[in-house]
Amino acid sequence: MAIKWTPDLSVGVENIDEQHKIWFEKANELFEAGKQQRAKEYINQMIDFLDEYTKLHFRDEEAYMTKIGYPELDAQKKAHAKFISDLAKLKSDYNEGGGNILVIINANKMVINWLTNHIKTMDKKIGDYVKTL
Repeated sequence: MAIKWTPDLSVGVENIDEQHKIWFEKANELFEAGKQQRAKEYINQMIDFLDEYTKLHFRDEEAYMTKIGYPELDAQKKAHAKFISDLAKLKSDYNEGGGNILVIINANKMVINWLTNHIKTMDKKIGDYVKTL
C-alpha cells in the first residue's frame, strides 16, 4: 500500500506541508524496501533517516506553533512524543525479529493512519489558526 501526500492533507503552512511531503516520500521508500526484501542494513538506514527527519520536523513544527502562540501546542507535543516512541518500537521490533520484513509491511497501515489522521485532525488546525492571525 503506497503512502502518498495528497493536496487534501495541506495544512496551509508552506514549510510544514513541504516537510510532510518529504516524510511521506521517505516513508514510502521504507515500505517499498520492505516489500522488495532489501538488506536489513539498508532498511535500518531508512528507519534511522525517518527517525531523525521526524524529530527535525516535529522540532520545526513545534517551534512554529510556539512562535504563533498556538493554543494546542501541548496536545501536539504529546502526539509527537507518542509517534517518536512508536517509531523507536518499530525499529526495535524489526531488529529483535531478525530483520523480519513483515514488521515493516505491517507497520505501513499504522504509519499511514497515524500520518493522515494526525494531519487531518491536528495539523490542519494549525493552518486554521494561522488564518485567524
